[in-house]
Amino acid sequence: MPDQASTCQLRDNFGRTANYLRLSVTDRCDLRCTYCMAEHMTFLPRREVLTYEELYRLSLVFMRHGVRKIRITGGEPLVRKDVLQLFELLGSHVRNNDLDELTLTTNGTLLSRYARDLVAAGVRRVNVSLDTLDAERYAAITRLGRIEKVFSGLEAARSAGLKVKINAVAAAGDFENEVDDLIRFAHADGMDITLIEEMPLGDVSHQRSNSHLSLAKLRADLVRRWTLEPLSDTTGGPAKYVRVKETGGRLGFITPLSCDFCSACNRVRVSCTGGLYTCMGNEGSVDLRAALRGSEGEAALEGLIRDTVRNKPKGHSFKIESYLVKGIDRHMSVLGG
Repeated sequence: MPDQASTCQLRDNFGRTANYLRLSVTDRCDLRCTYCMAEHMTFLPRREVLTYEELYRLSLVFMRHGVRKIRITGGEPLVRKDVLQLFELLGSHVRNNDLDELTLTTNGTLLSRYARDLVAAGVRRVNVSLDTLDAERYAAITRLGRIEKVFSGLEAARSAGLKVKINAVAAAGDFENEVDDLIRFAHADGMDITLIEEMPLGDVSHQRSNSHLSLAKLRADLVRRWTLEPLSDTTGGPAKYVRVKETGGRLGFITPLSCDFCSACNRVRVSCTGGLYTCMGNEGSVDLRAALRGSEGEAALEGLIRDTVRNKPKGHSFKIESYLVKGIDRHMSVLGG
């Protein structure tokens, strides 16, 4: 790998630098969360999904152009057979300082099997999606899930030395009554927790106008019970963090609908089929798979990536008023949320 200081960074027309790649390795998942997927999903033919060799080759191109952090996503990345191969390939670049960090977003159901191997490969931090502590609610939200698997995964992750952050999608109703328990649960075991507004992606089963919960409203409710101290901390993503004085733990807020966080966006996403998305909240993508499979050289691929990032939109198109009626057709699992 060439020295990172000498590489051509990926800059857009608004002066932002893309140094964080979210890389989806599969659209498949062992759950069917109501806000993420339809109950009866039709998944992609395997021939359309990038091979590990293609995913790694693509990652190298991004690293040569200044990407310093890669997050592996899905669907659920750990359901893909032999996925540790990719972690091991990319983890070698953490050890030789080509990457600052290799991370993972997971639903946690398979962490008990993979936690130690992930650490050995070079992963030091994971995000685990968990929207409730109640077994019945968890089964209802995920349709297929058993919360005991997630609890076992969290225990295995911490035992293996992984730093864990809980991601919880905020929803009106039962979630509002349980959010305090989620905060206590996470902070009691040294885990950060981030609350996320539901994103308007995909044709899902429930009426979003009934489930939408503004985090501005939720935060105003939380300050009646907790002392929230603003922090300047960042993990490279869009979350804004506070310290909860009573627990000592960090609490994050990701607000794609009620607050615009685009001005400092440093992220690009590549789907498991090689679609390059410079903004999660816009429909358009650019196909990198054809360039990957059409040539052994990298010139066309590199030019395509640079041009696409250069034309990254100023901001996302999520709007609360349209969100409550119809979202973006693409499911979250297509590019790993």
